[in-house]
Amino acid sequence: MSETAIEPIGKRERTKVANRQAILAAARRVFAQMGYEGASVRDIIRGTELASGTFYNYFRSKEEVFEAIADDAALRFKPLLRAARERARSFEDYLRSAFSAYFAFIAEENAMEGRPIDERRPHVRSDTPEMMAVYDEVRLGLEDAIVRGMAPRIDADYLACACIGIAQELGTAMLRHSPPAIAEASDFAVGLILRGLDGAPRQTDKDLP
Repeated sequence: MSETAIEPIGKRERTKVANRQAILAAARRVFAQMGYEGASVRDIIRGTELASGTFYNYFRSKEEVFEAIADDAALRFKPLLRAARERARSFEDYLRSAFSAYFAFIAEENAMEGRPIDERRPHVRSDTPEMMAVYDEVRLGLEDAIVRGMAPRIDADYLACACIGIAQELGTAMLRHSPPAIAEASDFAVGLILRGLDGAPRQTDKDLP
């Protein structure tokens, strides 16, 4: 098949990617200016140069757009989390690096988008491939620390969920500060995890994966 025959397909794919990115960029601006509850699909469309029919080729609602924004952020954050794991020299160092990376990431996102804290945002799905990839990276880091004897022998699944939940809730609270107190939030999260582990049940060899 000639390059001439292949080119139209490539152009269509590039157009799809560009349209989707235009919708997400407009949605970020609209959510920042109007808040999630106050924004509508029409407002998002007005922020693009696309027709309303084109929008619905990609998303069915503003809820789906919001989830796509969250997935896009998760996709960009995962490499930062992996880098934190690879350069850590101790369990405490890993926790601090991971929490700091997350808090710095959301602070930068918030500053870039000018997005206010909106407590009425919908709960973001945690079962998308992008979100699951972040969870898997967190669990991998914890399991690695446990196997190497750097962390207590406890349930890595529970600990991963606890770390993610703490990061999300503390991150929301941190963004209320101006400027965001990244170091303070990281210290709080690390201390909470390390001291909380004292009361967590230990696993035996047969319990470990």
